[in-house]
Amino acid sequence: MGRMNALDGIRVLDLSRVLAGPWCTQTLADLGADVIKIERPGTGDDTRTWGPPFLKDRAGADTAEAAYYLGTNRNKRSVTCDIARPEGQALVRELARHCDVFVENFKVGDMARYGLDYAALRAINPRLVYCSITGFGQTGPYRDRAGYDYAVQGMGGLMSITGERDDLGGGPQKVGVAVADLFTGMYATTGILAALRHAERTGEGQHLDMALLDTQVAMLANLGANYLVSGKVPGRAGNAHQNIVPYQVFEVAPAADPPDQLGSEHIGYPNRDLTPKSRDHIILAVGNDGQFAKFCQVAGRPELATDPRFARNQDRVRNRAVLVPMLEEIMKARRKYDWLPALEAAKVPCGAINNLAEVFADAHVRERGMVHRWEHPLAGEVDLVGSPIKLSGTPVRSDLPPPLLGEHTQQVLSEVLGWDEQRIAALRAQEVI
Repeated sequence: MGRMNALDGIRVLDLSRVLAGPWCTQTLADLGADVIKIERPGTGDDTRTWGPPFLKDRAGADTAEAAYYLGTNRNKRSVTCDIARPEGQALVRELARHCDVFVENFKVGDMARYGLDYAALRAINPRLVYCSITGFGQTGPYRDRAGYDYAVQGMGGLMSITGERDDLGGGPQKVGVAVADLFTGMYATTGILAALRHAERTGEGQHLDMALLDTQVAMLANLGANYLVSGKVPGRAGNAHQNIVPYQVFEVAPAADPPDQLGSEHIGYPNRDLTPKSRDHIILAVGNDGQFAKFCQVAGRPELATDPRFARNQDRVRNRAVLVPMLEEIMKARRKYDWLPALEAAKVPCGAINNLAEVFADAHVRERGMVHRWEHPLAGEVDLVGSPIKLSGTPVRSDLPPPLLGEHTQQVLSEVLGWDEQRIAALRAQEVI
């Protein structure tokens, strides 16, 4: 008998699409929940078509599966159902009777119009944990607005603190991935697990009201606290840290391949895409005064650690404009393959700045199981990102995202609802499924 998964026995009815909701349900599925993904007949989740890139088949031709979709729907079962039809709404209600969790990210009020809101489903399944994910939540003056990650990054303050300083020619900058969506999905996962624990103890489900803007405000973290404590609005600091110096990106002398003695397995030096660069950079992340002293030793400038302007972090922050230009010149004197091993040996936090080819070629990333290989029915072997969760007793699942739209419809309706082929065929004939 195989090892159990942490959420074995939990069934999730997933009416979400695109990113925040699917990211939440993908995590639940990784942990062992049976996630039934409800998709629109004919088209499915919007992200199935969000390409290129599309997965290529064995002949090298594009399939219908976008990489975006494949990255957000591991371990799920796909069922098609037209919830705009009364018959489709009735089917969802019947499935909800047999589920522990319901996740949706429709506009506020849409689920009520379909008779699939929390009040309606609670009446037939009091233990149901019902999670709604929207841009701005179920209450408040913005509740009816459509909320997208990009806009929320702006409205929630993230873009005001991301990007280079104005005096250095910078401007507002969004993050390279949809962090408001992703963090909302993760917070939703945490809330669902808490609500499931409550339901186990009391037999009562509850409604989770998750909003991208709420999450983005929460994720301001220390900078949000800085403002509320000081009343001073923080600006953009580029690759520097608002509260710690030196904690930023520095340009170093350019170099091509790393020295042979380091080996391609060395963290930060994967053996791929190592072309000569006209400019090169590393991250220096000095977190305390002891680390600063060690850095100064490695840099051959020990006197900087005892200079009263720089001895303590608070002094370095106050004298940032004096210290950082000095460090910029020091860092440019050596290549990153000289700096990084020396700094690592001295226990000074630092790191390379890898492109994605370098990330996925990194031996440490692969050793940690972050790249999974699946056998796809159309494409053959496919590499995709795996879950970062490492559980010793209940390991996460690792199944391919459902490649075919609605491929599990017959299986789920038969297994979960006990329907026979004739009843399922009737709905299929009506194009409800």
